[in-house]
Amino acid sequence: MKPFDFNNKTFYAVQNSENGTVNSDTVFEYKQDGNLVTADYHGGTIRYGKIIAELRYDKLHMLYQCLTTEGELKAGKAIAEVSLIKGKLNLKLNWEWLDTEQKTGTSEYIEI
Repeated sequence: MKPFDFNNKTFYAVQNSENGTVNSDTVFEYKQDGNLVTADYHGGTIRYGKIIAELRYDKLHMLYQCLTTEGELKAGKAIAEVSLIKGKLNLKLNWEWLDTEQKTGTSEYIEI
């Protein structure tokens, strides 16, 4: 399998669980160095966010944190399944907040 290339790729959310924070106005800007994948994100309900992930074959093992526009600091973890749809990268995430409630959800992001 050819490795996926996230360097200088931009994504937006096309689906998110009700208890998620990002929406279709949130933009994710990715960088990659080998199997290290990082992203900055902002827009919609997110003032600023950061992702650090390790690419393992067709999965991204992610940790993320953000400051919302309401001033809430949040953090979580996710495993994203990576695929190509019509030549564009697609991410399907199963995620969990790292707080006392530890709510879970799913999201889907697609490359712009």
